[in-house]
Amino acid sequence: MFGLVVMKFESNATAILVHGAWADGSSWSNVILPLERAGLRVIAAPIPLTSLSDDVAAINRILARTSGPVLLAGHAYAGAVIASVNSERVHGLVYIAALAPEEGETVAKVFYKDEPHPQAPKLSPDADGFIWMPDEGFQNAFAQNASKEQIALCKATQRPISAKCIQQPAPKPLWKSRPAWFLIAEEDRMINPKTQHFMANRMKATVSAQKVDHTPLLTAPKAVTEFILAAAKPTMV
Repeated sequence: MFGLVVMKFESNATAILVHGAWADGSSWSNVILPLERAGLRVIAAPIPLTSLSDDVAAINRILARTSGPVLLAGHAYAGAVIASVNSERVHGLVYIAALAPEEGETVAKVFYKDEPHPQAPKLSPDADGFIWMPDEGFQNAFAQNASKEQIALCKATQRPISAKCIQQPAPKPLWKSRPAWFLIAEEDRMINPKTQHFMANRMKATVSAQKVDHTPLLTAPKAVTEFILAAAKPTMV
């Protein structure tokens, strides 16, 4: 779809990649080096997954360590995080099968907007208010196209998400004032593709609908890399 070619980005242009729930920065491993070879500085930002506000604060700390234009890319829950950042240096937003609540909406509201897939995991918080992915959820829905080795790593490195993250109303989203790109995962079993189309249309995003699962940064990294570069080109070249 997009040609993976070396581009001449501004020397201090940065792509900040934000992981979603049940993952960490290593989920972007197969995307980081190709983006850097294309000329971008890349940071796989860690977020605590303790509340939407906490996660936005973590991205603001990362932004403070950079200079020049920034492209924010978020997977799944992280779509809400990147849209809640407020910085003039953010030139664009990239959604990878991500959630995009409107001002005043919660992540939970958009996540549960449409019918869940029959193989979607049953999720509920534990006694401490954190939601864990059941082991079978990784191979059944989180990344059903992943290899056994990738699934094993997902299980071993998963980080739970606090219920506070999905219950906190979102602020005015940055996609109302910045260009946005949305890779819709048509084989997603976590976030209904119908919901993804709704969110992408609502934000007037540039859309690419692809036959990938919920976590294409693991299972289709070339497509994700090319999509991020296509988003970066008009804003940071």
